[in-house]
Amino acid sequence: MQAAITGGTGFIGCHLVDGLLERGWRVRILRHQRPPHRTDVESVVGEVDRPEDLDRLFAGAAVVFHLAAAMGGSQMSIRDFVRINVGGTEAVLQAARKAGVKRVVQVRSAGVLGSVPEGVIAAEDYPPRPITVYDKTKWLAENLALQASREGQEVVVVRPGWVYGPRDLRTLKLIKAIKKKLFFLVNGGKGCQTPIWVKDLIDGMVMVAEKGKTGLVYHLAGEEILTVEQMASAIASSLQVKLRKWSPPLTLIKLSAHIGDGLGRIFRHEFPLTSGRLSFFLHSKPLSINRAKEELGFKPVTTFTEGIEKAIRWYKENGWL
Repeated sequence: MQAAITGGTGFIGCHLVDGLLERGWRVRILRHQRPPHRTDVESVVGEVDRPEDLDRLFAGAAVVFHLAAAMGGSQMSIRDFVRINVGGTEAVLQAARKAGVKRVVQVRSAGVLGSVPEGVIAAEDYPPRPITVYDKTKWLAENLALQASREGQEVVVVRPGWVYGPRDLRTLKLIKAIKKKLFFLVNGGKGCQTPIWVKDLIDGMVMVAEKGKTGLVYHLAGEEILTVEQMASAIASSLQVKLRKWSPPLTLIKLSAHIGDGLGRIFRHEFPLTSGRLSFFLHSKPLSINRAKEELGFKPVTTFTEGIEKAIRWYKENGWL
């Protein structure tokens, strides 16, 4: 099986490369800035919204995994978010049709759900209410994919939970803040997430590619719905440090995040506290994975306590922590 991957040098992408090669797939990735993490994978240098680059990437591919995206950095302009997340998705879908690709697996974001109310566990039919610019462009991209499926193209959408594991810079920043006692609880740490160990996610993504029903969205997350305080406490326990449970006034935190957004745009630099990062702590994303379990046989096996211990061990062994 020949797979083409956009975003193949990112955190999830590099684990997908590993997982597919281990299963005997042939893999070609789109390389933008970072080089591939291994030498036995074919790469195409290019841009996700440039058709001629995608033509080379998709030649002969049976499955396309579309992961490439402009992430939530406050230093990025709205135009860049739209160009990469929306325009890139449109270009990928068009190029996949042109190349005769059998199936496109589009990896989007649970952030499109916005803030799920307390007591609700969101299934795939929960009405999206994206809040940040990043999530709004992800929602527009998801709509393009679902529209393409209605027009006859084989497209399936994946929304992961909070993904963590080796090579993950986002969770590493949280781990470092807790280790240095610079972490504080936002809104008492009540926000909920559904974390998933990256290798469990890759298992699910392969199942979606092989068995997912076209035109559907699949939530891929772990079995546990945890508050931010519970996740931070598990990290602190693994680090053998005491978790600071101080919770500053929410108004002050929101103001600081707003200032961080503005400074990021001025200096083209990601500041420690931004609206995008604040969203993780404030806006709950408890996900139901029943569809993936019932239709695909998806079964995440790694608890957050087990996974975060393995992640921290990897960071230490590789000099990241």
